[in-house]
Amino acid sequence: MPPYKRHVFICTNRRPDSDPRGSCGAKGSEAVREAFKVALKKRGLGKQIRANAAGCLDMCAHGCSVVVYPEGVWYGHVTEQDVEEIVDRHLVGGEPVERLRMKFPGEKS
Repeated sequence: MPPYKRHVFICTNRRPDSDPRGSCGAKGSEAVREAFKVALKKRGLGKQIRANAAGCLDMCAHGCSVVVYPEGVWYGHVTEQDVEEIVDRHLVGGEPVERLRMKFPGEKS
């Protein structure tokens, strides 16, 4: 059995400031990752759910980008203030936070 039931990947990629897509690293992703780690530990979930720093997820235009696996739920424009809601509603309650969810063509709602 795998050691973690879920992984939360937080893009920490940094592009040059001149890149028109921006970068998650410049949009506070390190603080978002730390907030996930704290929130998971506070709930005793640190051994079940892992908050991982990720390299480029190729969604920096929507950063800070976060993806939850194994569900494959993508979140965009995530801030530190959104972390508690994602943990409580999605990771604990099983209901993705629709207001932050990225939608892709052909994806079922």
